[in-house]
Amino acid sequence: MRVRLKGDAICTLFLLVALCSVLYSQLEHLVPAGNKEPRQKKLSVTPKILSDPRAPWRSMPAEAMVPRPQVTPRVRQPEVANKVQTTTPPLVTDSAFNFKSYLLNKDKRNFHLLINQPKKCRKTPRGPFLLIAIKSVVEDFDRREIVRKTWGREGLVNGEQIQRVFLLGTPKNRTVLATWETLIHQESQTYHDILLWDFMDTFFNLTLKEIHFLSWAAEFCHNVKFIFKGDADVFVNVENIVDFLERHDPTEDLFVGDIIYNARPIRARKSKYYIPETMYGLSIYPAYAGGGGFLLSSCTMRKLSRACREVELFPIDDVFLGMCLQRINLKPILHEGFKTFGIVKPSAAPHLQTFDPCFYKDLMVVHSLKVAEIWLMWNLLHSPRLSCTQKKQVKKPFQWKNKAQGTTQASPHSRNTQQTS
Repeated sequence: MRVRLKGDAICTLFLLVALCSVLYSQLEHLVPAGNKEPRQKKLSVTPKILSDPRAPWRSMPAEAMVPRPQVTPRVRQPEVANKVQTTTPPLVTDSAFNFKSYLLNKDKRNFHLLINQPKKCRKTPRGPFLLIAIKSVVEDFDRREIVRKTWGREGLVNGEQIQRVFLLGTPKNRTVLATWETLIHQESQTYHDILLWDFMDTFFNLTLKEIHFLSWAAEFCHNVKFIFKGDADVFVNVENIVDFLERHDPTEDLFVGDIIYNARPIRARKSKYYIPETMYGLSIYPAYAGGGGFLLSSCTMRKLSRACREVELFPIDDVFLGMCLQRINLKPILHEGFKTFGIVKPSAAPHLQTFDPCFYKDLMVVHSLKVAEIWLMWNLLHSPRLSCTQKKQVKKPFQWKNKAQGTTQASPHSRNTQQTS
């Protein structure tokens, strides 16, 4: 009897301990659940785009559009576009762009002009034939200087007047460039070719540089006939550009460059050109020119200046300008002389040296050159010893050996070939 009572007591004690353990574990799971719910709801908020193509211009502080590392809005990845996302993606701490800040400030696009050149296009009574506008940053003095001394020289080219301006914003790292303001004002007083606005110079603020330059040109350079706009790391054959433009009317629409068709938005978050579907929902961009360099007439410049005020800002400036061209119903013209992706070496000739002045002689724009390469190419092209006219005559068209004996008539596709030295 005692043994039975002792066993019952032990079983009862064991059951009480097990019950307490179960209750404790349930309580442990219930407490965090209440704390997690609000946090998940907070992270799942996705910013909405307010579509207002005619939003008024308002002033804003220079830092308003500066990218800061924050939480990237939730977007659907291309491979799961047809599935509903039920879990919050991991935070992206290395995002190149703060989309939330951009969307909140996308209509604030009116910034002050800190350094102006109001007399730039008044040096000649009829205005310049060609205005060269080059995107630059404050710290790239060496690139601006090489452009001034080579293809960006002001003066007469083939009898036509050429003028030049550089387009700048304020530097991102002002502590490193403590004396940047003094230096850039001194540079402006020396060369009279600096345009400086008070927005911060970042990759995603290049669209601001686009709209502010077009607005400046419409106001202070309305008498220009044509404009070349490009980067500071390009080589430009201005003689070829002038020769091309002399056959066109500046009072008619013209937009020429390396036109990119059917480009798709990049949905990979780590890409420099990443655009979420919440910002651009279409699958294809409108046709646009590669930003290395393009040409436009004064007529097109004025139309684009007005269109830029009506089109929502987009963080990729090349695509934004394509949207403005679409707005004014103007189709850009593709020209083979614009190599904004550089000169591609043919796969059939791996030994070919593409950094040859005879390759550049008939082109207009070649992108992505170093400072020394721009200087070297300029001097090679303008050397009196340059010869690119050696030709070899082909007496008869190519024929397979087994047919060579029986065929004597020339093919209609036979032509002279030109070799470069």
